[in-house]
Amino acid sequence: MSRFLQIVCLFVVFSVSWSSSIPAQRKEVAQKRNVIFMVMDGTSSDAVTLARWYKGNPLFLDELLVGGVQTYSKSSIITDSAAAATAMATGKKTMADVVGLVPVFQGKEVQTPAYLRPVATVLEGAKQKGMAVGLVATSPIQHATPAAFSSHVTNREHFDDIAEQQVYQGLDLVLGGGKGPLVPQNEWKKDHPGLRKGYPQDKPIHGRKDGENLWGELENLGYQVVTTRNELKSVKQLPVWGTFADSDMAYDIDRKYLDLPQPSLAEMTEKSISLLSKDPQGFFLFVEGSKVDWSAHKNDPVGMVSEVLAFDKAVGEAIEFAKKDGNTLVIAVTDHGTGGLTFGNADTDDTYKTVAKSKVIGPLKKAKLTVTGALSQLDEDKGNLKEVVKLYGLNELTIDEWGRIANAPHIEEVLADIMAKRAHLGFTTHGHTGEDVFLYAYGPEKPTGLLNNIDLAKKVAHFLGLSLEHATNVLFVDGVTYFKQRGYDVSLDTSDQENIVMVAKKDGVEFRYPKNKNFYWKNDKKVSQPGVNVFTGETMYIPSPLVPFRGAISASNFFTLVKSK
Repeated sequence: MSRFLQIVCLFVVFSVSWSSSIPAQRKEVAQKRNVIFMVMDGTSSDAVTLARWYKGNPLFLDELLVGGVQTYSKSSIITDSAAAATAMATGKKTMADVVGLVPVFQGKEVQTPAYLRPVATVLEGAKQKGMAVGLVATSPIQHATPAAFSSHVTNREHFDDIAEQQVYQGLDLVLGGGKGPLVPQNEWKKDHPGLRKGYPQDKPIHGRKDGENLWGELENLGYQVVTTRNELKSVKQLPVWGTFADSDMAYDIDRKYLDLPQPSLAEMTEKSISLLSKDPQGFFLFVEGSKVDWSAHKNDPVGMVSEVLAFDKAVGEAIEFAKKDGNTLVIAVTDHGTGGLTFGNADTDDTYKTVAKSKVIGPLKKAKLTVTGALSQLDEDKGNLKEVVKLYGLNELTIDEWGRIANAPHIEEVLADIMAKRAHLGFTTHGHTGEDVFLYAYGPEKPTGLLNNIDLAKKVAHFLGLSLEHATNVLFVDGVTYFKQRGYDVSLDTSDQENIVMVAKKDGVEFRYPKNKNFYWKNDKKVSQPGVNVFTGETMYIPSPLVPFRGAISASNFFTLVKSK
């Protein structure tokens, strides 16, 4: 054998053995691939059926039905949104209220976890791969479901921490509600659109406790910041951060009737796809129709129909792109049921055989606004109550019904109950329900059959050629343990509880890792990282110092680094 052939053979052997030792990263996929992962929060199958009857035609979702999904969490057979979204984003089960963290148990019989640790999401894995990534929601973008794809906190109510991690994650696109957690409390006294009469907002959020102005920081990081539908239309390139409400965005039927300057979910989805699809490495887009769940908690069938149909239009936008593209996987699913909606109630025990469509849909069609939207028009002295009730589609009320309304501590609940009864609909709870839910999908390698919610992240990761385990190892190292093992004096600076910092000192060198940021300080030098520092209450998880970061992992990091120089 010639010397040349010997060298070639040795090179081949070395290449094969070296590639086989690379940790768990799947072989690169052959072509650019995209994923659009869509969640209609809190949507039971009956809600989808009701929306179809209301529309009078098939839904876009109907052609995509491929199976079902089991939704239970570590805590309960009836999950909450945080645990469900964490499962779908990471492929790991977790406890109720926990976002992007999973429990570690020590001992077979132990019921309480020893600690919580962060695990990588499919969005983070896609970003590590160099893909463009985006978040869209009609709730505050810091709410549990979008939060679980983009942050890691011990409790879903930690909106300030979630917001800070999202800002420093290097996301290419963010569209939704949630200005509140971006603005310091001392600036929150200024007049915001969400605080005026006539704006249908469910859950106000009143500014950051730590005093940081993340709203201003967005422009420093290179984002084009938009706040209205028309501003969003004019956006031509990434990165963009659109915040269209202080807290949640309006229900779709309310948005249209009240002529609010907000984009629809379909418009946000279409715009996101048009921007993200320009990336040569492909994209991962998360879209949530957040407020089916919110209206279902109120037992408001008008709101539920409004939001299912708004979500369905967004699905139509995703499918239109996916059919043309050919390399896009679309998954649409709900995280759990809410409200326990039924066709038929106690009043139809003996008459269910004669319940015509008009008896169910007719009352709903009379409503011009959701119950939340209608009551947003109520004067302080309630002098226009009769007109407000009509906006919700309730006219010709009986004396008993007016009595219920007049004496109700929460008018909203009574109006929704009257509407449900008129439409021959029942509700079993104001909370969540634990049934299996429908799975919808389109595109190459689409999942089918009855799956567990953790399987969805695994299907996405496989399609994109990702290893979530590898991404976790890169993004989340126990910083306290890491530096102690190397002889550093390590402490947690908790002098400012809202801005905890891990400090590691040795031989005149000091490292400072602030929680929720994508950088650390080495003495006086600011150093960028591929992910954020996560404080779990016991330790600070940091991106692995053993993995070199040159700012080329994703398109998102590019604009972050440019702005920091």
